[in-house]
Amino acid sequence: METLKKHYWKGAGMILLVYTMYMGFLGHVPRQPILNETVRNLYFHVTMWFSMIALLGVSVYHSIQYLRKSDPMHDLKSNAYVITGLVFATLGLLTGSIWAKFTWGDWWTNDPKLNSVAIGMLIYLAYGLVRSSLPDEQQKARISSVYNIFAFIIFMVLIWILPRMTDSLHPGNGGNPGFNSMDLDNRMRMVFYPAILGWMSLGFWYAQLRIRIRKIEVSLEEKEEA
Repeated sequence: METLKKHYWKGAGMILLVYTMYMGFLGHVPRQPILNETVRNLYFHVTMWFSMIALLGVSVYHSIQYLRKSDPMHDLKSNAYVITGLVFATLGLLTGSIWAKFTWGDWWTNDPKLNSVAIGMLIYLAYGLVRSSLPDEQQKARISSVYNIFAFIIFMVLIWILPRMTDSLHPGNGGNPGFNSMDLDNRMRMVFYPAILGWMSLGFWYAQLRIRIRKIEVSLEEKEEA
């Protein structure tokens, strides 16, 4: 019973994702010009990005905590959340590319939002290179923690602020109206918000699995050294 109480959110998250999948492919959606049936991708593409931001935000929290306390566990958690966030970022790019093909006519367009996301992804990929290039564990943790904090700030500027300052095809940027102003069917919101919670729960579950695996690896390494 205690285990069930501790992990209930995982089951709830899976139920929400099953609901999202069913409604995403078979549920009713409004017929909007240009978007048509592709508006279903709102449940996948947009929610992936929300999940990514949440995961990267948690990674920054643990980076700050490491700099404050020098506890290697915070560095381990920060790294796990960064990697998981990048998984969701990749899924967000793939679903966005599919959406772009059907609505804009190309897999990738010269759009400020898309280009900013690509730059942000490269910044985070460099984070992995920084960690792999530093042999000393404490130095790796300190430098990657500082890097992660600034990477998150720059990434948020790239995907939220800069695209709004110029013309963009992407909804909600550069004068292009967001979905809320397009009078979407309220029934879509009944799927969209649960989808956010479902994908987030999957992301946090995956990150926790990575943390547990890494803890086991560290424990085995310490035993070998002893």
